[in-house]
Amino acid sequence: MLRTTLAGLRAHKLRLLLTAVAITLGVGFISGTFVLTDTLDKGVSKTFARSADKVDYAVLPKSDDPDKGVPPALLGKVKALPGVTDVQGAVKGDAALVGKDGKAVGDFPTVGMSVPSGRLLRYDVEKGRTPSGVGETVLDTQLAKREGYSAGNAVTVLDHGNRPHRFTVVGLVDFGIDQDASFRGAVGFDPATAMRMTGERTYRELDIAGGSGAAVRAAAGGAFDVYTGEELGARLAKSAGADTKIIRTGLLIFGLVAMLVSALVIYNTFSILIAQRMREMALLRCVGATRRQVFAGVVAESAVVGLIGSLLGIVAGIGLGEGALVVVSRLNERVAVAGPSLAVRTVVVGLAVGVVVTVLSALLPARAAARVSPVAALRADQEPGTGRFRLGPVRTVLAVLLGAAGLAVGGLGSLGMEKGEAAMYAVALAGGVFFLGVIAAMPALVRPLGRVAGAVPARLGGVPGRLAVANAQRAPRRTATTTIALTVGVGLMSLFAVVAASGKATAAQKLEEQFPVQFQIRAQNYDGTLPHALTENLRTRPEVTDAVETRRKETRVGGDDADVSTITTSALGRLLKPDFEQGSLEAALKPGTAMVDAETAKTSGRALGDTLRVRTAHGVVLVKITAVFAVGSNLDGIIVPEADFTRYFGALDPVGIYVRTRDDVPASQARRAVDDAARPYPAAKVASSAEFKETMTKAIDTILMIFGGLLGLAIVIALFGIANTLTLSVVERTRESALLRALGLTKRQLRRMLSVEALVMAVIGAATGVVLGVGFGWAATNAMANDSVFSLPYLQVIGFVVLAGAAGTAAAVLPARRAAKTSIVESLAHD
Repeated sequence: MLRTTLAGLRAHKLRLLLTAVAITLGVGFISGTFVLTDTLDKGVSKTFARSADKVDYAVLPKSDDPDKGVPPALLGKVKALPGVTDVQGAVKGDAALVGKDGKAVGDFPTVGMSVPSGRLLRYDVEKGRTPSGVGETVLDTQLAKREGYSAGNAVTVLDHGNRPHRFTVVGLVDFGIDQDASFRGAVGFDPATAMRMTGERTYRELDIAGGSGAAVRAAAGGAFDVYTGEELGARLAKSAGADTKIIRTGLLIFGLVAMLVSALVIYNTFSILIAQRMREMALLRCVGATRRQVFAGVVAESAVVGLIGSLLGIVAGIGLGEGALVVVSRLNERVAVAGPSLAVRTVVVGLAVGVVVTVLSALLPARAAARVSPVAALRADQEPGTGRFRLGPVRTVLAVLLGAAGLAVGGLGSLGMEKGEAAMYAVALAGGVFFLGVIAAMPALVRPLGRVAGAVPARLGGVPGRLAVANAQRAPRRTATTTIALTVGVGLMSLFAVVAASGKATAAQKLEEQFPVQFQIRAQNYDGTLPHALTENLRTRPEVTDAVETRRKETRVGGDDADVSTITTSALGRLLKPDFEQGSLEAALKPGTAMVDAETAKTSGRALGDTLRVRTAHGVVLVKITAVFAVGSNLDGIIVPEADFTRYFGALDPVGIYVRTRDDVPASQARRAVDDAARPYPAAKVASSAEFKETMTKAIDTILMIFGGLLGLAIVIALFGIANTLTLSVVERTRESALLRALGLTKRQLRRMLSVEALVMAVIGAATGVVLGVGFGWAATNAMANDSVFSLPYLQVIGFVVLAGAAGTAAAVLPARRAAKTSIVESLAHD
C-alpha cells in the first residue's frame, strides 16, 4: 500500500505541488518569524556581552527598588578596596538638548549620561573623544545626525531646572546599548558635570575594574546586588531582548492564522482528491486492500505532502527572515543584526507544525476513503459532492448552539461586563465560538449566498455566467470549505479596520475634550512648570483670545499624597465644560470648596459633601466637596477655585497653558504667533490639536497597514485554495467542459465561466468575513471603554469585497487556461 501511495504521488506531481504550497506559506511565515527574532536576540546578546566584558564587577540597586540609587559614599568605599584599579558611577537623568530652532528637541527630554574615560567606557566613540571638564559634551550619533550637529559645534543643554548651559561637542558616541537613550537621544558629560546637569544625587550603577567579588559584596552589604561582567551582560541582554519576545509572540499569532487557513485549504484539497479517486479506492478494496490500509495510505500521502511542504517552508522562512532583517536594519540602524540564525528548534517546530497540520487536515478525507465500498468501482457516479445539501440534526444543533453561545458571550462582553481587558477577551472568545458555528452552517448557506453573490454576474454574463453560478452552488460542502478560508482573512481585516476607525473616532472625540482650544503648551518633562510671563506674553498677542493656566501642587490630602490643582476661573463653563454628575459649577467655585472627578472620588472613597483636610503652606485647611464631574474636558483630580489655590500654595507657575486664537486668523499665522511667544523658553513645547490629530491618525493607519500586510498572507493562501479547488475541479469536469465546448461554448466563454465561478466563491467568502468582522468589531469597540465611539469604514469594507472578488478572478486564470486548451475529442473520450 505504501508503494502504491508513493507511486500515486510520483504520477501526480502537479497535484503534490498544489497541495504543498499552502503548507509551505504557513510554515515559511512561522519559521521566518523564528529566524528574524533569533537573529535579533543573537545580535543584542553579542552587543551587550561585548560591553559588559569591560567590567569586572557591577553594583546595582536591588531589583525590587531600582529607583533607590547607589550613594557616592559607596563609590569611595569600593575604590579603596585592594586590587580595584578603577570605579565609575553611572549617572543618568534628564538633560534636554536645545535644537537649532531654539526649542528643546523631541517630545521628551534627551537623556543626560555620564561618559567615563579609560577601560570602563562601555560606549563606542565613533568620532572625537570623551568629554572632560565642565564645558564639554558628547552627543548621541543619531541625535546629532537628526539635529544637524557635529564635533566642534557649540550646543545648549538645559539642566534639571530648565536653565540653559553652553557646551562644546567634543565627540559623537553610540549609546545603543542603553534602550532609553536610543529612544530619546542622549547627551554625555563627565560624571561630575552629569550629576550637576541632571540634578541626580546617586548613581544608577557602579562599574568596577579589578578587585575580588567577595570584597565588593562585603563593601556593598545586603542593600545592593553585585554582578560579574558576564552576569551583567546576560542581564542587560535579557532586558533588551524583551521586545523581540513580544515581536515573536505577535508574529506567531498571525502565523497560526495562516496555518488555520492552510489547514482548511489542505482539508478541501484532500476531500476533492479523495472524491475524484473514489473508483481508484474502490478498486484497491476489490483487489484486497483493507479499510485500515486505505486509511493509512491517505494519511501517509498527507504526511509526505506535509513533509515536503514543511521543508520548502523552512527554506522560504530563511529567505523571509533575511528579508525582514534587511528591512529592520534599514528602518533602525541601532538594531543589532547578526548573521541569519537557524536554530534546531526552528527546524523541529516548522516540520512538526507542517506535518501535523497536514495529517490532521487529511484525517476526515482519509476516513471517507476507508469507507468506500468495493462495489463503487462498478458505478459511474455524478460529480462527487454535488446535489442539495441538508444539515443533519447533529450539525444543525451544533451550529445553533455555537452561534447562540457566540452571540451570548459577545453580548455579555460588549454590553454586560465592565469595559476593559476582560470584556475584550470575552468578545474575542465569542468571535471564535461564533465562527465555529458559521463553519458548521456554511454548506447550507452556500446556495442562498451564491444566488445573492451571483445575481449580477448571472444577469450580465449570459450563459457562461449562469453556468458559473450553478457550478459554485452544485457542491455546497466543497464551496463552503473553500470560501471559509477567505472568510478568516477578510473577517480579521474587517475587524481591525472597524476597530481602527472606531479608535480614530473615539480619539477625535476625546481630542475635542482634551484640546478645547487650538494649542496647548506644556513643559517638556511633564513634571516641570512654565513661566507665568509666557501667559502674559500670549495675552498681549492680537491673534490670541484666551490664554488659560492650569496649576498643580502635590500635597497631603487626609493621610494620602495627592495633587490639588486649579484652572483660570474665566475658562470654566466657557472653554472647559465639565459634565457634572453631582453638584454644579456654581457650587464648585465658592470659597472653601472643591470638585473632584468621578474616578478620583471612586478610588479614594470620597463623595459629595465630604470634607477634605488639605495641607497648605499655612497649615491644614478644610475643603468641602461640592461637585463631582465625569472624566474629560482635560480636568481630573481635586480642583479648587483659583483664588483659594493661590491663598493655599502661593503664586505658582502653571504646569500647562491652553491657547485659543481668533477664528478669523489663519492656522499658520496662529501657530507662528504662539511659537514666537514660546521661543524664549526652550523647554516650552507647543502642541497643535490639528497636528496631534494628524499624527494620531497616521499612527493608527500605520498599525492597520502592518496588520493588513500580515493578514494578507492568510488571504493569499485562501486565494490559492480557490485556485487549487478550480484546478482540481477542471480535471473533475473534463468531459463536462468538453461537452459544453461541443455544444457551442467558445474557449473565451469557458474561461469566463470559470472566472465568474471563482468570483462568486470569493465574494461569498469575503462578504461573510465582512459581516463577521463588522459585527465583532462593533462588539470589540463597545467592550473597550464606556465612551468608545463606533465608526464603520464603509469604503474600506466595500474595498475588501471588491479586492477579494478581483483576486479570486485572477486566481482562476491558470485553471481557466488549462480547461480551454484541453482537446474536445480527447476529453469526450476521457473516462
